[in-house]
Amino acid sequence: MQPPSILRRLRSAGIIIFLLATSACAKLPPTSAVAIPPLRPDLARVWFYRIDAPHITQARPYVRMNGAIVGISEDGGAFYRDVQPGEYYVTADSYGVDINQFPHIALVPGQTAYLQVIGSRYWASGGGGGDRGGSDWERPTFYVWLMPNDIGGPAVARSPFYASDANSRHNQVAVAKDTDRPGPAR
Repeated sequence: MQPPSILRRLRSAGIIIFLLATSACAKLPPTSAVAIPPLRPDLARVWFYRIDAPHITQARPYVRMNGAIVGISEDGGAFYRDVQPGEYYVTADSYGVDINQFPHIALVPGQTAYLQVIGSRYWASGGGGGDRGGSDWERPTFYVWLMPNDIGGPAVARSPFYASDANSRHNQVAVAKDTDRPGPAR
């Protein structure tokens, strides 16, 4: 009989679709559950994290050190980069520009720094409203704050781990130490 074979195939296809759909929604493990390689003594480690706040913005800005992209800030996620010691201007792509929006940091060998990316959804926003309808719009602005280790460390440990540079070709981010770049006063 043909019908049982067709039903069996449809059931199998349904199970496969269900498994694929549910696995796509699986949460990443917290950083504390991931084996992070030790920091080489001649490098510095910079952790970037963002508190889970989808009601503020779900935008995913590039994070940069001295203008070079080092990762993407995911809502609620964390990642790190091992870099050469030196001075860095750390930014996140942002619509708005504000005073003290981004830090200048100086890293020494063996140091671990924690930087929180913070979104502000009301920097530029508006809407059609009125009797003609229209939709609301927003352009998020991002800030990067250097956090104390006793605050940044636990926040990173709770955050889902999004990226590691341990196995990438960018293991030691070659970020230019350009201290004469235009931008906010130092």
